[in-house]
Amino acid sequence: MTPDMERRPLSERFQHLLALISSNRFLKRQGLGNEIPFFICPFDPKEAVEMARTQRQLINRLNQAGVRILEINLYDMAVDLLKERGILEQILQVEPTVSKDELKELLQGVLDSEAHLIPEISKRMNCSEFDVLFITGVGEVFPYIRSHNVLNNLQRTAKEKPTVMFFPGAYTHSLENGASLDLFGRLHDDKYYRAFNIFHCEY
Repeated sequence: MTPDMERRPLSERFQHLLALISSNRFLKRQGLGNEIPFFICPFDPKEAVEMARTQRQLINRLNQAGVRILEINLYDMAVDLLKERGILEQILQVEPTVSKDELKELLQGVLDSEAHLIPEISKRMNCSEFDVLFITGVGEVFPYIRSHNVLNNLQRTAKEKPTVMFFPGAYTHSLENGASLDLFGRLHDDKYYRAFNIFHCEY
């Protein structure tokens, strides 16, 4: 594996992800020490459309190889939660009349990670037979759902099976600043250090 895998063409990254995620080492969480099996799959936000297609192909190929994937798209799940609670229409009605900050605050309240998102993710996990959890739709739910909040709250729930978060941006580590999820390559305030960059992993 080359150290700059995350900058390789998408076709090469796809082959790396397919080989890694279907490997026994990955599925059995080997080589992680006592760390939680969380993996970040960073990609250039400009590749969002191609990456969505790659995710679908990856799920299909992994399923064919006998690796069951549970995909949770945060945007779709947020819409489902708002519909279930009967507040989607209300939010759509008030949206033109409130500021972006007020709308963000409203959505952060009704889609709080600890109170609403994680229980819903747990419910879907409990209702599914799966080997690996994929979390997608991260960019679409910014700024009212933050990826580091989801990961922090998911640590207690999703530690038995590997979790892969597809992240439109960079996952960086530095001695000065620790680890940071830099969404869209611009926002540097999401500190999260307990995940592995999936392109730095071996199979």
